[in-house]
Amino acid sequence: MRLVESGGGSVQTGESLRLSCTASGYTHSNFCMGWFRQAPGKEREGVASRDADGSASYADSVRGRFTISKDNAKNVLYLQMNSLKPEDTAMYYCAADLQDRCTDFNYWGQGTQVTVSS
Repeated sequence: MRLVESGGGSVQTGESLRLSCTASGYTHSNFCMGWFRQAPGKEREGVASRDADGSASYADSVRGRFTISKDNAKNVLYLQMNSLKPEDTAMYYCAADLQDRCTDFNYWGQGTQVTVSS
């Protein structure tokens, strides 16, 4: 499986971005996918995940501002990020857990940078 992220960029506080992650090399769409981020000098953290049934979970820091969704027909995962804050600045990674447990993400994309300035 290959995951390719896109949509990152530089924005001002309060603005929005939508990240996309295109999955290829796997014929099914019934698995968990998630978004993670890592800021310089910090550990990677989970941002949001979505299982095959569509159930989503969010980190407390983004709940109410970010929305994860998926186009199963295209196998594209999205992360709509609204009301962005400087603390959202990080490299954002897409990941997949083919066992649909949302706990064992063993496929990762290369990341897309999000920078939010005040």
